[in-house]
Formats: sequence, structure tokens, C-alpha cells
Amino acid sequence: MPQNEHIELHRKRHGRQLNYEEKKRKKEAREVHKRSEYARKALGLKGKLFAKKRHQEKALLKKTIAMHEEKEQKHKADDGAPQNAVPAYLLERDQVDRAKVLSNTIKQKRKEKAGKWEVPLPKVRPVAEDEMFKVLKSGKRMKKSWKRMITKVTFVGPGFTRKPPKYERFIRPTGLRMNKAHVTHPELKATFCLDVLGVKKNPNGAMYSSLGVITKGTIIEVNVSELGLVTPGGKVVWGKYAQVTNNPENDGCINAVLLV
Repeated sequence: MPQNEHIELHRKRHGRQLNYEEKKRKKEAREVHKRSEYARKALGLKGKLFAKKRHQEKALLKKTIAMHEEKEQKHKADDGAPQNAVPAYLLERDQVDRAKVLSNTIKQKRKEKAGKWEVPLPKVRPVAEDEMFKVLKSGKRMKKSWKRMITKVTFVGPGFTRKPPKYERFIRPTGLRMNKAHVTHPELKATFCLDVLGVKKNPNGAMYSSLGVITKGTIIEVNVSELGLVTPGGKVVWGKYAQVTNNPENDGCINAVLLV
């Protein structure tokens, strides 16, 4: 355990106070009143900033509630024509359709573009640069120290060739390169060994994403064509995102959960 996590260590050894849950519940109940009191008393720029923040929070909350309601909402078909073959005794009735999955798919695509997903591990431990990179000294007097060796698992594409050693800034060791992942489908409760297509987002920063570094919490793209997943339009899904749930450099393999 890191040196500075005294509270976590104490909690592990001795547990929490007996009335912790009750105190937490009361504190959360009081929070609403405190916030409303602050909103009434805050003046000037602080008041404006607080009002703006609350407005954004409420808008987000309303959107989320609306999206959940839309899933199960029924509405009349626009043209009234049946979508599929209907038995004769049902022809007189108004056609009712489920709210289309399409709008939700589009929203999901937008979220993915913005780099926001509903992920199994929303928070992960940040990895320091000293832990990620090992400094390599070179030159006659060992003065040049601009080279870095990556100490974590990386992914490089199939057509990858290294730069000449003279110009190579980041060295990705061959032993730590991986192109397969054990991906678990949360609904099927089954695990498949799939090819990695690329690293979409590393939570530690854009530089690690572009280098293809895979740490715990990284979003990777995997080839799911052999699973036979199909879109609402009937097309076979080729690539899907998954989140890495283990530390690959310790385990020697990548374990991930598919984002569905």
C-alpha cells in the first residue's frame, strides 16, 4: 500500500465507527438544507457561479430521467401502418410502437465521441510518470537522458516498425506488447479471447492513449465479429469498446469487460 494512505490502512485494520452509516445518512439529509441556505445568502459573483452550476446539474438530471423514461415509453406509429405482419383480428387497432432504440444509439455515439462512457470502473488510481517510464541514459558520458522505456503493457498495430535507435524517444519492449484480451460479456456471463484493435482512451492522459499504453481502467477497442453481435439495422458489429479491469503488467494478460 502507498505510504500516504494512512486512513485506508486504519479502516482496513479496525473498520469504521459503529454509528458511521447513521451519521452519513443524516449528513446527506442536511446537505440539501445547507445548499439551499447558501443559494439564498450567496451574493455577487459567487451567487452567479453557484446558480449556474446548480442549473447545469438540474439540466443533466432532467436529461437522465427523460432518457430512462423514453426507453419504456409507448407512442403511436406515425403513419399508422403496421411495421410487421399482423393477424386479421388486430388490423382495426391503432398500431403502437416502442420508442425507437435509434435515438438512444445516436446519443450513445455522441457520448463515445466525447469520451464519456458508463464504465464498470469509474475511478482508477492515477499512475505517476516515474512509474510509467524508466529513464534510459545514453551517450559517451551518460549525459543524455531523453529516452524513456515504457514499463507497462502496450499495444502496437500489426504493421508497426520501430524507429532507428538514434531517433526513438519512447521504447516499447517486445515482451510487454499484447494484442489479445480476455473480454467478458456482462449479459452473456461468458469470456472470449478477442483481438485488440486499438487503445481508445487511457485515463492517465492523451499521451498514454497515443502511445498505446494499457493500464487498469483503459478503454480499448476489440474485434467482436466472432460473437455475432448485430445492430438494430441488421449489420454485424465489427469493433466494440471494453474497459480493462486488471493490471496487465502484473498478470501477464489483459482482462476486460465489454461496454454494452
